[in-house]
Parts: sequence; C-alpha cells; structure tokens
Amino acid sequence: MGRVEGKVAIVTGAASGMGKADAQLLAQQGAKVVLADLNDADGEAAAAEIGENALYLHLDVTNEENWISVVAQTIEAFGKLDILVNNAGMMSLGTVVDTDLEDYRKTNAVNSEGVFLGCKHAIPAMAESGGGSIINMSSVAALHGMSFFAAYSASKGAVKALTKSVAMYCKEQGNGIRCNSIHPDGVKTPMVAKVATGKDTATEEEIEEVGKLGNMCEPGDIANLVLYLASDESSFVTGAEMVIDNASTITPPLTL
Repeated sequence: MGRVEGKVAIVTGAASGMGKADAQLLAQQGAKVVLADLNDADGEAAAAEIGENALYLHLDVTNEENWISVVAQTIEAFGKLDILVNNAGMMSLGTVVDTDLEDYRKTNAVNSEGVFLGCKHAIPAMAESGGGSIINMSSVAALHGMSFFAAYSASKGAVKALTKSVAMYCKEQGNGIRCNSIHPDGVKTPMVAKVATGKDTATEEEIEEVGKLGNMCEPGDIANLVLYLASDESSFVTGAEMVIDNASTITPPLTL
C-alpha cells in the first residue's frame, strides 16, 4: 500500500524541478496528481511520464480565476482534494536598495500571493473532502538574513507567517486540514541555475555545475519531506517550519 494511496493532490510549479519531483513521488506512492504550471509543454510531458493518474492543468498562481478553475477541474476529474503543494515560485537577485518596486511586487505576487490564493481556494474543497494537508514551500531566506535576496526573502517570510495563520484557522475550524512550511537551502533546480547563470533557460549540465557550489540538495530530498507531510504519518504535525538545509541556518560564520 502506498503512503498516500487514494489521495488526490495538486502540485504547483510541477513542470520541472522540485514540483516535478514532488508530483512523481506522490504518484508513485498512490496519489492521483494534478500538475499545475505556466509551462504547458513541459507540464504536459511530466504528466504523461506519470501516466493515467496524472493530469496537467495550466495555472498562473497570481490569477484567482485560474485557481478557482484548477480546484474545480481537480474535483471534476478525481472527485476530491486531499493535498495541496504550493511549490511554484520565482527568485530575484537584488538588495533592498537595488530592487525596484516592480520586481518586488512581482516576486511577492508569485511567491506570497500565489500561496495565499492556493490556500484560500483549496481549503473549502479539502474540508468537503474530509481534511488533508497543505504544504507551502518557503526557504531558509525566511529564517535568516540574505542581503542579496531582498524581495525573495520578504516573500518567503510571508509564506512562513501565512502558514501558521492557516494552520491555526484550520485547527480552530476543526476541518481536519493541516498546513506546514518547508524551508530548503539550495536545491539543484532549473530556477536556481537560471538565477546563478543569468540565463532564461538552464541545461542539465548547468544545473549540475550549480550543484557544486555547496550545500545543494536534490529535488528528491525535498520530495521525500513533501511525501511525509502529505501522508497520514504526519497527522499531528501542523504549523511547523520544516528546515532542510544541512545545518546551514545553525552553522556559525567563519572568522579569522
């Protein structure tokens, strides 16, 4: 029996990187999975790789009507919703002085407002299904200062705080929904490679090169934690900050 056998999941940003790894592992462990993304070609290909228990849907996480449609289509296709992985995100380099307001708003729209909209529209469907698990992708940038990621840090800090608010709301409502945040350090993904290289796309070779920078885990490492939080094994875990960073947040800086 799979660890999420019979459950239905939506994974955002599932066309590549962490989202794709999450969707693949959830499906391997028995879930029916909706892969949602802006990248239709890669998203459809990822769903096809998984097979009949997967469905690709176009989703702009900043668009509320898109969210309403994706949740409705998930219920229509699979009958319920048990798991939401708010994984879609973007990175933007820049200090608080270098970052312009447009970039700040765009980063927060995707990383923060996208998670808000996902929670807002998934919760009623999940409550109707008898409960479930919401997993929000934050970052170690929400836990300690990163001067070169001002907008990104702010957006991921908002995800951390919103997760706790959602967890408390669901507990107070008694709807059986849990909500937790995951805080990775570096992950070997196309998004990270694109930021590191300054390119619009990233090859497998470039992703591997970025992985050599240090303290970089594989997307599968994140997927294993997502699976735990999605499963009934974590039934008493809610409002938690799950750090997966090889101790980077507690490693003292080097001094001479």
